[in-house]
Amino acid sequence: MLSPTTMRRLRRTLALFVLSTLAAAAAELRLGMIGMDTGHSIDFTELLNNPNAKGHIPGARVVAAFKVSSPDIKSSWSRVDGHAERLRKDYGVKFYDSIEEMVRHVDAVLMEDNDARRHVAQAKVVLRAGKRLYIEKPMTLSARDAIELFAFARQHNAGVMSASGARFGQEMQAVRNGKIGRVQRAEMYSNVNLEPTNPELFWYGVHGVESLFTVLGPGLQSVTRRSSEPGKIVTEGRWADGRVGIFREGNRNLGRAVGDRGESTTVGRWDGYHPLVQAIITFFQTGVSPVPERETIEIMAFMEADILSKARGGQPVDIAEVMPRAGGAPAK
Repeated sequence: MLSPTTMRRLRRTLALFVLSTLAAAAAELRLGMIGMDTGHSIDFTELLNNPNAKGHIPGARVVAAFKVSSPDIKSSWSRVDGHAERLRKDYGVKFYDSIEEMVRHVDAVLMEDNDARRHVAQAKVVLRAGKRLYIEKPMTLSARDAIELFAFARQHNAGVMSASGARFGQEMQAVRNGKIGRVQRAEMYSNVNLEPTNPELFWYGVHGVESLFTVLGPGLQSVTRRSSEPGKIVTEGRWADGRVGIFREGNRNLGRAVGDRGESTTVGRWDGYHPLVQAIITFFQTGVSPVPERETIEIMAFMEADILSKARGGQPVDIAEVMPRAGGAPAK
């Protein structure tokens, strides 16, 4: 039989355990989701909602969703119903008839809508409610819209971030953090998979473009669409300090970066979605985005300038030509 002292200690321990469990549950973020025409809707929810998932990320759950898809994009309308049903059946996600209604029941929102034509209008509903928002890449279809959304988020005391999962791989982050010194030149590969409704690199090539900015940072000065093997896109970006970033369309996963000490390394090895989702949840919890605003805006500007350069037969396009149309220099 336990002594009275031991019983008191056990009761205190149990009480503390219950209180800590309740506090942890209270702190868990309730997430909403918009879109779900991309596989990320399932992959992200699995990491967050399933405690037995490999790489499970505690601290947030997807609890609500608004279903939307694009009738003119087969990869969108053909997948959305199946993904929505899985979210309902496997993860207990509740669906709402509007974004306005959904945001009343959540703390932050994942926009997993693959079609960037809708991103600005949908994002404003979330941000107007003061909720933090992650937007599936690309953030927008122009630098101007990106600048507008960042300003809108500040106006409503909310936060917004957008990123490709390629940004958060261990190799990529090691180079960004100085593994080979300051990167002087980088070449990144990405599939492009052109989609007529979303121009050029904006649909899928954004992965490779974001990889360039991950290791080179902001400071883009000009963009030139280079000639290449038939049917393949090669685009060169020049930074104001003379550094160079080259995007190459291709199936290779690994790019290469060269630092100012003469060292070079491969970058781009895929580490799964866990690092990206963890970065998103940390942003939701702290309000601090791991992706600088200026960097995100310049990613959009790179892809805009690439389209202009192509239309002009491969003439270089100064980034200043894109930015004034976008409302001025990027905010810091």
